[in-house]
Amino acid sequence: MYNEPIFLQPEFKERLWGGTKLKEIFQYSIPSDQTGEAWCISGHANGPSRIINGPLEGKTLADAWQEHRELFANEEGEEFPLLVKILDSKKDLSVQVHPNDEYAREVEGENYGKTECWYVIDCEENAEIIFGHHAKDKQQLTTMVNEGHWNQLLRRVKVKPGDFFYVPSGTIHAIGEGIQILETQQSSDITYRVYDYDRTDNDGRNRELHLEQSLEVTAVPHQDPELNHPHSIEAGLKKETLVEEKYFSVYHLDLDGKSQALAPSPYLLFSVLEGEGRVIIDEQSFPFHKGDHFIIPATISQFILKGKASLITSRSNN
Repeated sequence: MYNEPIFLQPEFKERLWGGTKLKEIFQYSIPSDQTGEAWCISGHANGPSRIINGPLEGKTLADAWQEHRELFANEEGEEFPLLVKILDSKKDLSVQVHPNDEYAREVEGENYGKTECWYVIDCEENAEIIFGHHAKDKQQLTTMVNEGHWNQLLRRVKVKPGDFFYVPSGTIHAIGEGIQILETQQSSDITYRVYDYDRTDNDGRNRELHLEQSLEVTAVPHQDPELNHPHSIEAGLKKETLVEEKYFSVYHLDLDGKSQALAPSPYLLFSVLEGEGRVIIDEQSFPFHKGDHFIIPATISQFILKGKASLITSRSNN
């Protein structure tokens, strides 16, 4: 029986809007000064994470999902359902929107649409995101998009470290410059660009827009999700519920000492934002540090966290 955490090596993505904060904050070895994304826990074909410890060392998370489904409580599905990223936006990201599951299957032939959520790790003062729009109906949305009334259409929100945003499919959104976030999402890489500030890529070309698809999938009118953030404090562990919904549940943990025995329910994803500690399983100790990402598989009945750290943990609700 597999009886240890599964630690994963991030897969890095260079982006027009990327920078160097992934190296500066987490000491990652990044491919260039335009590194925008670390795919930290990923079974997606466009960037699967590689396992760096234990019996499955060298295999990808996609391999583990296909070959050892017992690690994931024999959950059904063709691919690992979640994708955890860290993003560094040195520049504004394009304004975009993602489809739901039904549209993704029918139009793109993909298993999942893309509902996601963001935890702001750090940001510059007065940084902001685009979250939603001001159009009252589909006709007004179409007119404002086609006529380029972006300042009137787009809804801007100031952000600060520790903020959290739940971004259901159909939500127009963009991460502004100077922000680093941890994103938990469905395992999907479908993005429809609505607006890209008339920028050109490194070859001087305008990036492709997807206005027809964007207008089809955008929710109108925009509605902010109603979220509660209940807190609980139990021996050595402060837990904040960030979101519990259809596809995933996400929590922020402040560890200060030794937690009580925890259950993986049925398997859990962890990302270490600050500090260090250990996972203790049957008296075995597995150290973790800032920037580490690991999964507690379903084959582990209980575990203990010990140390001083800030972590994001999530689980699939499929």
